[in-house]
Amino acid sequence: MGVIAEKVEISLTRASWIRKMFEEGNRLRQIYGADKVYDFTLGNPVHEPPARFYHELRRLAENPIPGMHRYMSNAGYPETRQAVAEVVAEDSGLAIGPEHIIMTAGAGGGLNVILKSILNPGDEVIVLTPYFVEYQFYVDNHNGVIREVDTDADFLPDMGAIAAVINPKTRAIIINSPNNPTGVIYPSEILSRLGRLVTEKSQGLGRPIYVISDEPYAKIVYDAEVPSVFKHIDNAIVVTSHSKDLGIAGERIGYIAVSPKIDNVGLLLEALVFCNRTLGFVNAPALMQRLVAGLQREKVDIETYRQNRDLLYQRLTQLGFEMVKPEGAFYLFPKSPLADDVEFARNALKHNILVVPGTGFGRPGYFRLAYCVEKRTIENSLPAWQSLAGELGLGK
Repeated sequence: MGVIAEKVEISLTRASWIRKMFEEGNRLRQIYGADKVYDFTLGNPVHEPPARFYHELRRLAENPIPGMHRYMSNAGYPETRQAVAEVVAEDSGLAIGPEHIIMTAGAGGGLNVILKSILNPGDEVIVLTPYFVEYQFYVDNHNGVIREVDTDADFLPDMGAIAAVINPKTRAIIINSPNNPTGVIYPSEILSRLGRLVTEKSQGLGRPIYVISDEPYAKIVYDAEVPSVFKHIDNAIVVTSHSKDLGIAGERIGYIAVSPKIDNVGLLLEALVFCNRTLGFVNAPALMQRLVAGLQREKVDIETYRQNRDLLYQRLTQLGFEMVKPEGAFYLFPKSPLADDVEFARNALKHNILVVPGTGFGRPGYFRLAYCVEKRTIENSLPAWQSLAGELGLGK
């Protein structure tokens, strides 16, 4: 007792199901071999970055800019922020300049910077289930409280349910589209309704409720476009990373973009820059800032992800699994054939299939599959899925 902080000790008992199952996969691979273990747990992209990333990396290595590894403004290099702002302004139609952009250590770093900047102790942050599990820890990091609200049967925001929980302690709503774990994209109509609700409630409370849009999958889309949140919600803050769209998850580079429509936006921006520094990030990685400045319209080839999605979706639905077909990201979120999704995950393990229970995303009764894997992993897994489905009596 007393070796570590009590809060952290409690949090460790609720540690991510994603990591738990990933570690179980490592154990099984040592026993059976990698080709006989079908690991769908971790959203770790298999794609290498686009060719232009390597071109820029070589160019900088061979022609270093004097001082390129020194400190810069805590908000990031002006030229990088300008490059980001141009694309965000183009997508949103708003007058967004470099002053509205803060470069961050990925989306995770950015979310912590935002929450540190806006939360007082006990303030509530609404998250829509199912959601990326780390949100609860990020909010707790800054003495906030998570308020979970279920989405509807299609995993879209339920305005009545959101309105019912808004109270004087409500400070923000986190949305994630395309969504992890469902792959659902929130359409313009939903965003407009959310924008009207937030404006009305903010006016009634006399302080802003922010909509924080977490968008690391915004360029990983197949059947629909991702609407600009800034077009529909005035109190919007976008946070994203290049982990998925450029395939550089380990480089930890992203940004915060703030709507110029937010009241007293200058003070909010000052707070974000201050917290970027005092949380210990200081600034986003210098080399990555230089690299991504010229890559704002680039992305990995997503055709492989589309093929993986279609193969896995088609085969699993044929076997009797039920799910919403994802429009973006690289996840499936089927219903669990067993009422206890944790028990289902244990059953899948017997067939060397690793999935993450929906309980880990605040939505029991489902399970998540990350299909950002090699296609042969999916192909090799199909007989195991058939055996599992048969064992559970699906498709009869």
